[in-house]
Amino acid sequence: MASGSKKVIYAAVIGNSGIAVTKFIAAAFTHSGAMMAEAIHSVVDTMNQLLLLWGIKQSNRPANKDFPLGYGKEVYFWSFVVALLVFAVGAGVSLYEGVKRLIHPHPIENVFVSYIVLVIAMVFEGWAWHMALVAFRRVKGDRGYFEAAHAGKDPTIFVVLLEDTAALLGLMVAFVGTLLGQLTGIPYFDGAATIVIGLILTLVACFLAWETKSLLIGEAADPEVDNQIRKIISDDDRIVSVNELITVQMGPEHILVNLSLDFAQSLSSSNVEETISEFNQKIKDTIPNVRRVFIEAESYTAHQRQQAAGKQSPKVDSNLESN
Repeated sequence: MASGSKKVIYAAVIGNSGIAVTKFIAAAFTHSGAMMAEAIHSVVDTMNQLLLLWGIKQSNRPANKDFPLGYGKEVYFWSFVVALLVFAVGAGVSLYEGVKRLIHPHPIENVFVSYIVLVIAMVFEGWAWHMALVAFRRVKGDRGYFEAAHAGKDPTIFVVLLEDTAALLGLMVAFVGTLLGQLTGIPYFDGAATIVIGLILTLVACFLAWETKSLLIGEAADPEVDNQIRKIISDDDRIVSVNELITVQMGPEHILVNLSLDFAQSLSSSNVEETISEFNQKIKDTIPNVRRVFIEAESYTAHQRQQAAGKQSPKVDSNLESN
């Protein structure tokens, strides 16, 4: 796991924990539903970022007998839990508070306390958001933001960026709702702002859950990884054809590769073993994130016959593996 991801998360934890305390104090003084929703939002964000740090730590554990491919997907699991918490706690409580404020409206007290806290919160959230944005731009390359979020294999950065974006939007909504309530004297604006904050969190939670779900199930590696592997194999005249290439993202920095190759008939069994060992090393040297490589020796005709029958290729003794 890149240290940049941890720095972004640490910055968010520091910012959100301090802001949460300030917002709760302000909510107690002002009796503002929007401020209470924002306080709860900050608590949820802090909890989420701590869970991401825990996921990073767990994902770095070495492989063992029970988990021979390692724990890389731990970070995907905890990212999915974060999405559930944003929806169940952040969005759920905000929507509940908003509806309650609409049913039993009352004006915000000590309104200037709300303004001060909201502005201070915007400064801290803006700082954390900027750090997350810089880190995300560094990894997204030339791709668009949504494309990069969808194609990215490390969810921690875009999870923090989306949470911080939602936090900034929520603060703006709370500020506008407070201002409109003060200028018009209509207390319903506070409840309406709280509901809008809940809806923002709902959208963010759904997006995060959708994106992390595919990684958790077993998403393929970036297409560029496939292209690099195919180039290594296709440039070698000892290979007749690449029957099948499967890549699975087992973690942000852990890729599993499975290859079915048709070797030239002129090769002896020892030549095949040497070729497999050579490919294994070349692939890992070219793509450092590839941790495990499994190579099967299988004729193209046999592979096509198995595919047509709708079955996976059998693991017979003549097949060779390289780890």
